[in-house]
Amino acid sequence: MARDPSSAVTTDSHTAPDVPELGPLFDPASVAVVGASPDSFYSGNLVDNLLDYGFDGRLYPVNPNRAEVWGRQCYDDVDDVPETVDLAVVSVPREYVVDVVAAAGDRGVPTALVLTAGFSEADDEGAELEARLAETAAETGIRVVGPNCIGVMAARGATLTSTCSREPEPGRIGLVSQSGALAFTTFFERAADRDLHFSHIVSTGNEADLTLTDYVAYLAEQDTVDVVCTYVEGIDAPERFMRVAERATRNGTPVLTVKIGQSALAEEATLSHTGSLTGSDEGWAAAFDQTGVQRVPDVPDLLSRATAHTAYDAPDGDRVCIASTSGGLASLLADMAAERDLSLPDIDGETERTLLEMDELLTYGEFHNPADIRGYGAEVLPEIADVLLADDAFDAYVFAIGLPGVDERAETIAADLESVVTGADDPVYVLWTGRKRPDDPTETPPYARLRESVPVYEDPGRCLDAVASTADYVADRDRISTQPSRSALAGALDAPDFDLPSGRVLTWQEAEPLLDAYDVPVVETRVATDAEDAVAAAERLGYPVVLKVDSPALPHRTDIGAVALGLDSADAVREAYGDVTDAALAHADESDVAGVLVQPMVDDGVEALLGVAPGDVFGSLVTVGPGGVLVEALDESATLVPPFSRVDARRAVEETALADLLVDRRGGDPLPVDAVVDLLVNVGDLAASVDAVAELDLNPVVVTADGPVAVDALVRTTD
Repeated sequence: MARDPSSAVTTDSHTAPDVPELGPLFDPASVAVVGASPDSFYSGNLVDNLLDYGFDGRLYPVNPNRAEVWGRQCYDDVDDVPETVDLAVVSVPREYVVDVVAAAGDRGVPTALVLTAGFSEADDEGAELEARLAETAAETGIRVVGPNCIGVMAARGATLTSTCSREPEPGRIGLVSQSGALAFTTFFERAADRDLHFSHIVSTGNEADLTLTDYVAYLAEQDTVDVVCTYVEGIDAPERFMRVAERATRNGTPVLTVKIGQSALAEEATLSHTGSLTGSDEGWAAAFDQTGVQRVPDVPDLLSRATAHTAYDAPDGDRVCIASTSGGLASLLADMAAERDLSLPDIDGETERTLLEMDELLTYGEFHNPADIRGYGAEVLPEIADVLLADDAFDAYVFAIGLPGVDERAETIAADLESVVTGADDPVYVLWTGRKRPDDPTETPPYARLRESVPVYEDPGRCLDAVASTADYVADRDRISTQPSRSALAGALDAPDFDLPSGRVLTWQEAEPLLDAYDVPVVETRVATDAEDAVAAAERLGYPVVLKVDSPALPHRTDIGAVALGLDSADAVREAYGDVTDAALAHADESDVAGVLVQPMVDDGVEALLGVAPGDVFGSLVTVGPGGVLVEALDESATLVPPFSRVDARRAVEETALADLLVDRRGGDPLPVDAVVDLLVNVGDLAASVDAVAELDLNPVVVTADGPVAVDALVRTTD
């Protein structure tokens, strides 16, 4: 085996990802604004916001063209400032940025926030300046935010952005966005309109130094942050992001993301079935799944789910009780709960009997879940809640109110719901779908006042998304916490030393030792160089046999007729040898043909596909699914980012139809799933260990009662 299991420990304390010290950025005691001018939109508004929103530290404007601004002395450069500040804000023409940051770094300033645009996003000159900025940060030790950055905000620290229309209120959501405009003009403003608030907001800019991953690592460690939200366009070091996200999940901080765009496979064309199955976005989906990151479709979904993580303790599980004032809404919620894999246990026993005895509910016969408490139930919400909350069969509750949220009756309902939510030991979600616009637009309606103290969802789907998000996080945290970390898995790899030829498909004799080193079982194979060799090999292996041309120039030999199946005699082998050789030589030079492979027929089992495909983001991706003719027929596979644990490998196998094909065999005994899982882990270790392997295709792998065996293997190496 390539992995030493004894070193794949569950803890990752000794290999925890680095966490940058960003206190001077988010809560500086002193700030120098280089390029400070009331006439500048960016630096001017930033200083206005900084002062207006409660900054009580020391502010030093730096601008050689002014003597005084904002009632403060203006300094000519950073060196003239009377103290070494915590943070230098840089808003000068791009050609001066590197010198300003270098001067700040030489003085010992720990952090610089570069607002200036016109770097790699602009032109070649800007890209060169950005590279110099990164070098300056590394040389001087200053941490740089940006460039091309709209700013950052810490609700309990400093607001350092030109784009913030109102004073931030302290919340417990950390937001890291690779879009500056979305961070403050969309996320912040939309959340504030709904009484949702952030602890921190970061616009990452071009990430010449500090990256999105750095901010996630920092925020996940903060006591004031319950959940980290990210808006991701691309990540240059995905493995580090995975380790940071995995650590956050383990340690109790959910990470939610909106990921836009699609990661393309490497520009070089893939030769294998594996490459064709691994689509452009499968790598990101696998990375998020393996580390517990929840991917959400858009901004409103991100905010609604994040709010649930800040408002409620994590539920014990996914068992939900729904009580609705509308039967139709109850039915809709039942379907939505099923779509999200939420469990709806029956309301029965003492709970059901007590509810049936409540005259206000006008219910006869039995209760279901979701429970239709009808409009009358809104009159006795506390009593209903007392009964339901006392039942240990449920982990979370949803009270769905399909009534107006603006009238006098809503006053009582809102007060009752606030009492129920704040007094409950388990999470209680409020869904209010009725009228929201009051007759008097100057009045704050009851549902809106309730929203100031507890989350109020207006859309059924987003409400249940929030419930599912908290339940899914618990499952992800528990799963990830009980398996080896990514750093431990990588540390356990023991890569054999292989000197592989570069930039081509390997012959069978070149590939077999590599596969053997990673415990990838292959069918017994002989290489023949003439017809009589082939017959002798067939006699030793036993009929029937298969003949395949072995040629790096012909990776798809079946397509050109260079494979012969089911040969059951010496004469058949002789004839087939000539046929497959002639087919090969019609498409390749004789020097490119290494011989003809002779293998026994293996056809009593289930065919699977396992392989490695190249990717320009994750390096390589591992795929598993039904194989052989079922690849195209089912078009179903699962993807993993290596290295991965047996837990993730089993989940991947069970995600596809392969697990069902192995277990539910018509007219046959179940075949071993565990052996396929072990093989998948070994393929993942090979992908993680041997950089020279660009592509691997094991198709088909025939799974028999004795375990899986690869009957065909394509290995292509990197250039």
